[in-house]
Amino acid sequence: MIPKEAAPGDDTAGLLYYLYGPGKRDEHVDPHMVAAWDPFVPDPVKSEDFSIADLAMLLDAPVRALTGRKPPLHVFHVAVRNPPEDRLLTDEEWARVAREMMHAAGIAPHSDDQGCRWVAVRHADDHIHIVATRAREDDRQPDTSWSKLRMQEAARGFEIEFGLRRLTHADGTARRWSKTGEAEKATRRGLSEPVRETLQRTVREAAAAAVSDADFFARLAAAGLRVKQRIAPDGNTTGYSVALPGDRDSGQKPVFFPGTKLAPDLSLPRVRERWSGPPVNLPAAPADAWRTAAEKVRAAADQLGSGGLHDGAGDVAALGDLIVTAAVVSPYLVRSQMRKAAYEYERASRAPAARQMEGQARQLYRESTQTLVRSAASVGRNDTAAALGFLLALVSAVEASRRWHHAQEFRVQADAAGRAGRLLHEAVEVSVGANAARDHKPRARRATERKGAVRRAAMSPEARPMAGTVQEALPAHAGAILADPAWPALRARLVEVEEAGEDPGEVLAAVAARRELGSADSVAEVLVWRLYGWQRQRGSAADASGSDTTAASAGGTGRIAAVRPQGTSLPRRRPPGEGQQRKGPKRGR
Repeated sequence: MIPKEAAPGDDTAGLLYYLYGPGKRDEHVDPHMVAAWDPFVPDPVKSEDFSIADLAMLLDAPVRALTGRKPPLHVFHVAVRNPPEDRLLTDEEWARVAREMMHAAGIAPHSDDQGCRWVAVRHADDHIHIVATRAREDDRQPDTSWSKLRMQEAARGFEIEFGLRRLTHADGTARRWSKTGEAEKATRRGLSEPVRETLQRTVREAAAAAVSDADFFARLAAAGLRVKQRIAPDGNTTGYSVALPGDRDSGQKPVFFPGTKLAPDLSLPRVRERWSGPPVNLPAAPADAWRTAAEKVRAAADQLGSGGLHDGAGDVAALGDLIVTAAVVSPYLVRSQMRKAAYEYERASRAPAARQMEGQARQLYRESTQTLVRSAASVGRNDTAAALGFLLALVSAVEASRRWHHAQEFRVQADAAGRAGRLLHEAVEVSVGANAARDHKPRARRATERKGAVRRAAMSPEARPMAGTVQEALPAHAGAILADPAWPALRARLVEVEEAGEDPGEVLAAVAARRELGSADSVAEVLVWRLYGWQRQRGSAADASGSDTTAASAGGTGRIAAVRPQGTSLPRRRPPGEGQQRKGPKRGR
């Protein structure tokens, strides 16, 4: 939850007309009042006898009644917004938020009937606007000197109470969220995500791979962006802005975003830090890219943050660039998980501390990044077997960074690293399943067995519980699997395997044997992802079977997604911020 206090103003009516109006680009939907200083104040959109002008006059009445010096800018305005991935709050919940924010800001303290007048207007799903006038009923002005800090503290409390994503403030590491108007504009244009999100991802990928100013700007241009450099009188480049082709304002001019408006680490000085230090040494052949990168990542794991706080901040930044680059060149079977992991790790790559660029771990991560960048033609051949060792090394690296953040008490960054680590675990298990499918040679079955399989395929999924299959294939883990919340998703996967003409018990045993299961928090969940990799690999080999299915994960919520019918194609799965929600079983690895 993000409360943002706007600059004070002097036009109460003008602000209310804007909040109740259509917005600059028709982005205001169903504007209405959710709370006010007096519960009996009517909502102008619901009353025929009470207008917006009347509401403004009521709000301004204490200001006009002040006997002393009147404040020249008497309008207090704060917007309270939730990030896109948070659940939608009800009007009643937003009303509670508004009252608590006015108490925290000093505008209308609880149990103080002499406080200022205010109203809260909601015209979008994810935020409200609170308008107040700086004049108390007792002819005094409020003390709002600590309003921003106290509203932030109130927001942290609501994040816990409402189960929202827990944020932090004042550490300078938060990403720049797209505004509601930008999201509405993307919807009107038929885009899958706001332009700001697309630019953030594209610029970050270019920055992670670049080795110089010229290389960075060339990569931005090659990605199809409009690039505008800011040149100082001495001829040096001091900044840049980017725009997406086709994104124009009302005057038909391209909408440019400076790097600083995309993310804190995408300003030109911060981008240049990536290629500071000694040149990267790349002795490996392109064909050995995954193996070489994995060796360097393993070597860096024990050294992350060993040089102190500032070296550690540089190390985790370089690790973030490595994950971004790996997501670009990773095998297609795990690309969706890798892209989501890069998105989640972004906050963990920005430690709230000054960065030193001499750390040994940072140098190894940079070498790994450039190994993948310069060997992209080789590493991008969908070789999940070659990539598996690198993914395992990357899981260890992200876990090391999580422990480092936790030791520094960077809670938000540690949580982000934890989420990225779970997604990388998914990529590992998908790779394991795909490798098992590629190497598996099914045993020949007798005709009676095949006929029996046909009879079972005609049965409904509920009539095929698959419990016996699990007990026969994995007797040591059967009890835990059948009691696991992810068991329904695993059962649905096994049914799909059988419907594809394969023996579910044989397939289950094959994917389970590829890698140990003893360290898994949820064996059933791990097997779901391995079977997903198996199915994707089989579908890729058949090419025309069209049997791709969605992963059965619901973003760690424990909800089981519906099984995709056979014969439907798999839509491109996007990370949060790319316009789609993640679905699947609760992750436990």
